[in-house]
Amino acid sequence: MCASYGLGSGGGTTLPNDLPPLSEQASKTLLEEWMRSRSGSAKITGRRALNLNPIIRADAGGERSLELAWWWLWLDGSGPAKFSAFNSRDDKLLRSWKRQFQHRALLPATWYVEKKGRFQLPGGEVFGIAAVTSTVTQEDGTELVTYSMVTRDAPEDSEAAEYWPRMPLVLPRDQHDTWLDPERAGDETLVAEVQHASDEISRALTTGAPLVSVDSTLF
Repeated sequence: MCASYGLGSGGGTTLPNDLPPLSEQASKTLLEEWMRSRSGSAKITGRRALNLNPIIRADAGGERSLELAWWWLWLDGSGPAKFSAFNSRDDKLLRSWKRQFQHRALLPATWYVEKKGRFQLPGGEVFGIAAVTSTVTQEDGTELVTYSMVTRDAPEDSEAAEYWPRMPLVLPRDQHDTWLDPERAGDETLVAEVQHASDEISRALTTGAPLVSVDSTLF
């Protein structure tokens, strides 16, 4: 189960303009501060270390925004789920996570870690990891966005499978609009579509990729 991913590690390349809304100034400012305070590493949110991580969501009109969210689903306003809720299996989205599957997000990343293997794309490009979300009202009346990373079976012929049977569900760029579409129902058709679409990019992720990191001073 993936419990570590992030953006860059100190200097190297700018964020691409074709992964909205990362190229927008408000998003750049938010990411710059997050990277400065968290060293670009997303951690599971804890009650004491109240770290939040950047996610990309679309509103009812399809407009994307970058915001910070709690990594571990809350199912009500009382706190994080008592059971493991930081990863959600793709083959259980319609059983265990049907409501959250209707509210989807992308997690911007340039790497993830599984069993001491650090996986990246060959050119260090930013990619989007699928996530499902739950927005809850806290005791003080404020809203909090929470999320769970979606995982899939690692393709048998991928390097990821040599480390662990499962991996994050990484989506190619041409599937981002589909995944974020607020009018697209989270159903078995969508599950099958993204599973198939993620095969190629899943095989491209490798521990042998050169380390190319995001320079937050270039935002």
